[in-house]
Amino acid sequence: MGKVEYDLNLIGLKCPIPILKISKKLKEIKIGDIINAKCDDPKSENDINNLCKSIKIKLIKKTLEKKSICFKLMKI
Repeated sequence: MGKVEYDLNLIGLKCPIPILKISKKLKEIKIGDIINAKCDDPKSENDINNLCKSIKIKLIKKTLEKKSICFKLMKI
């Protein structure tokens, strides 16, 4: 079975809620699976970078859009 991708729409949520929701989803998925998280909180970029340093998750891609940031995260 291949990698599974999960989409999390975190638009409108402010710190620390996006990180808490990403952390909760990480507990539910398997190693190698992907989370696509879309955030609009300006603090989310720094928070997700810190999350990647503290737990087993890898930031694969970050995409800046007009009013949001999309993060592609893989559980390792």
